[in-house]
Amino acid sequence: MQLKIKFLKWSAGIPVAMLNEKTAEKMGVRILDRILIKKGSKETITIVDTIGNLVKENEIAVSSEIKEILDLNSRDKLEVSIAQPPRSMSFIKDKLNNKTLSKNQINEIIHDLANNSLSESEIAMFISATYKNGMNFQETIFLIKAFLATGHKLKFNSKFVADKHSIGGIAGNRTTPIVVSICAAAGLVFPKSSSRAITSAAGTSDVIETIAKVDFSVNEIKRIIKKTNACLVWGGAIGMVPVDEKIIKIEKQLVIDSEPLLLSSIMSKKLAVGSNYILIDIPYGKNAKVDLSKAIKLKQKFKKIGKYFKKKLEVVLTKGDQPIGNGIGPVLEMIDVLKILDPKQHGPKDLEKKSIFLAGKLLEMTGKAKTGSGIKKAEDILKTGKAFEKFKQIIQAQGGSLKKLEPGKFKHNILAKKTGKVLEINNKIINLLARIAGCPTDKSAGIYLHAHKDDKIKKNEKILTIYSESESRLRVAVRFCAKNKIILLK
Repeated sequence: MQLKIKFLKWSAGIPVAMLNEKTAEKMGVRILDRILIKKGSKETITIVDTIGNLVKENEIAVSSEIKEILDLNSRDKLEVSIAQPPRSMSFIKDKLNNKTLSKNQINEIIHDLANNSLSESEIAMFISATYKNGMNFQETIFLIKAFLATGHKLKFNSKFVADKHSIGGIAGNRTTPIVVSICAAAGLVFPKSSSRAITSAAGTSDVIETIAKVDFSVNEIKRIIKKTNACLVWGGAIGMVPVDEKIIKIEKQLVIDSEPLLLSSIMSKKLAVGSNYILIDIPYGKNAKVDLSKAIKLKQKFKKIGKYFKKKLEVVLTKGDQPIGNGIGPVLEMIDVLKILDPKQHGPKDLEKKSIFLAGKLLEMTGKAKTGSGIKKAEDILKTGKAFEKFKQIIQAQGGSLKKLEPGKFKHNILAKKTGKVLEINNKIINLLARIAGCPTDKSAGIYLHAHKDDKIKKNEKILTIYSESESRLRVAVRFCAKNKIILLK
């Protein structure tokens, strides 16, 4: 059926189309059906919604994403028809039934995902299938390559292109800005693209966004790196691995991390930015994403993938049985980072120590420091202020500045009910508490920890402070805190 165009004045994040109920009835189209939209030789498949008077009969309303894909103007008429379910759905069902997928089957799933031929519920089914049944090594390699094929790639002349990644799950673990600054100051090229938070209170991009832009094109990133040796940007804006962001969006809703998708997400992004040296941080422990046994297995998988792609890849297993740093949430984590980078200030020692360790490892991997001397060199770069100067250069190149940061205007102190020693701090519940307070959307929301594991604390001393920009959110967070054992004392 040929239909007139009506442009929606908003972006949906994915291609969306709306039909008048009577038009939909004529076409035999129901809500959430797929429709094929054609303009000459260009076409796209999208999910359709139906509506009453907002869209006239014989008219189709399209989101800005469809306008861009098909290069539409208001005079165009579109050929619209029912689209058949993609064949890849049968492959997703196969994986749900624990069958091994071929290269072509995986390619078809990822191709359909990239082209918006799969609905969010179908993507959720794919995530659940890989979470439940996993993937073997060959499937994972196929998946990484399929991820890579959907986006752009960066290439640098330098052989010293480095990257690091943590599998996450540890509240406040904001090592990346510090590591990048130290390594870039030492002469490494560090094109760091990061994700936003999935299950945590903040991702690196959420934190950097408190003081600078993180959305850049590939050409803009090249310009930033040429100027500063490094960048701290959001991977979703670059279009390096666009399917990854689509999957992350659904994983956020499901609050699950699929191991094959985690491996593919991390490795495809490292390969896309042209990294020759890759350091993977796997925090393990009680209430972390993985225990020690699973961490060791995950390390072996990363090493095997690195060897396959002929990259120098190292994996470090780090204790992750409690939050790192004091701040949890975008603004509070950035305050911690600035206190560590600025030699005139004093930041949390645990975050500083881990950042120096990771940076030192990369300096040794790349030959910028002799074996055994990486930590000393990283510490010298940090303490002399060279890392801070490099960080300020990066932030300035990304259109930002080191403005004064303030946590949420509403706050509540949680006090110790008895004198004792901190036995345990639950990472998962701390992250959840911060999200209840408004993280990561509300940049100034979060948690400030006044104590860590093994610290002695007196009755009525502050254990943590909850910050929020919303009084109602703060009340909910306080009630949640009262009902859950976040910090155990003995």
